[in-house]
Amino acid sequence: MGCDGGTIPTRDELVKLKKKPEKKDKEAELAAKWKHCAITQEPLRSPIVACELGRLYNKESVLEYLLDKTKFESAANFSHIRGLKDVKALNLSDNPAFKKLDNEKGDAYIDTNTSRYICPVVGIEMNGKHKFCFVWSCGCVVSERAIKEIKENVCHKCGAAVTDADIVVLNGTEDDVDEMVMKMDARRLKAKLEKKSKKKKAAESSLSVADEGPSSKQAKLDPQPGTSSSLNGTHPKSKLTNGKKDSKSKLTNNKPEDKLKKDGSIQNDPKASNAFKSLFTTSEAGKKAKTAHWVTMNPLYY
Repeated sequence: MGCDGGTIPTRDELVKLKKKPEKKDKEAELAAKWKHCAITQEPLRSPIVACELGRLYNKESVLEYLLDKTKFESAANFSHIRGLKDVKALNLSDNPAFKKLDNEKGDAYIDTNTSRYICPVVGIEMNGKHKFCFVWSCGCVVSERAIKEIKENVCHKCGAAVTDADIVVLNGTEDDVDEMVMKMDARRLKAKLEKKSKKKKAAESSLSVADEGPSSKQAKLDPQPGTSSSLNGTHPKSKLTNGKKDSKSKLTNNKPEDKLKKDGSIQNDPKASNAFKSLFTTSEAGKKAKTAHWVTMNPLYY
């Protein structure tokens, strides 16, 4: 049993102390945040997107999450992603010093600290040791050091206009996440108000068009009273059109073909000769004759 004179217990054996929490491996934690997707923990591959809270994702993983959220155990942590409009495609700058090894061998040193992307302004690597941000309007990724050194309201990579509300910190601290949540709520509220104002303007424009009606449209086409064209009660274009129609009607009425079409008889054709008219039974000579002349079969003979 012990404590019988033969053993000397120590304080650690007699007093139970609280176990210290296990320390996280900083390098492994940084690699999980900056080199792996936040949803599936798969290695990041282009196209890479980020949410309004600054987390990195594979676009394929986001699509799978939106299609079926029940597949993921930590779906509650990504409830702020309602659709693809809540994520932004990142415009990243490749690191020329990064070398991707297809087949890893045990006889060579593999540098896992080298990042695949860098800041295009300062040149530091995006590996978690330095704070990086991206602009929500254009998706360009730069380091926080570049934003502080070059204080301009312009994107340092593409030159687009930038405000403080558009800057999102990537994989920030708890304080940074709280600030990103406030910016996200303000951004979504602004978009909602703009959408409502557009709908209101569209409804007002449709009502104004409906109130005008056909009378207002006709008034726009008709000339104002008091003009020379409206004094006589006729439109200047109407005179021209009526004159053209009258001249056309005169020409068409004088044509003998129209008379022939109306009467339906060859005897009324002014162009036909008397000899030609006598060949038909509708002529006066044909009506008086009881026998056929040169026609072999004449219905009047029978």
